[in-house]
Formats: sequence, structure tokens, C-alpha cells
Amino acid sequence: MPVYLDTRGKTTLGIGICGRCSRKFSLDDLYPDPNYPGLRVCKDDMDNFDPYRLPARQPETIALQYPRPDTPLDGV
Repeated sequence: MPVYLDTRGKTTLGIGICGRCSRKFSLDDLYPDPNYPGLRVCKDDMDNFDPYRLPARQPETIALQYPRPDTPLDGV
């Protein structure tokens, strides 16, 4: 059954379809999905950002301030 969407008061008159539930929404009510670029979804179908999709953290280069010498300290 067709549904009339009232777009008065919105910034755009465009109507889009949610990429997950395939329902019609105003373009102001569709948001980019954080995990899949280019997919526009409604608030109900939006995923939480998955941090495992980020590149791996680079290891830090940590050096000691006062390293001990490799020779024994007893003077032998």
C-alpha cells in the first residue's frame, strides 16, 4: 500500500529507500552507515561502529632513558 510522506519543513523534497528494511523515508531521515560506505539506512537499522574495521594500531617505539651498560658493574 503506498504511503504519503510529508516532506514539508525538511531541507530536501527527496525520498529515498532504506538499504536494509526497504521502507521509504525522507532523505533527511536516512543516514550513512558507519560500517558500509555508500549505504543509507534509517535510525532503526543503523549499526554501531565496528572498531575492528579500523587499521591495526602501530607499535610504539619506547626507549629507556638511562639504559644499563652490557658490561658488569663490579669492575672485573
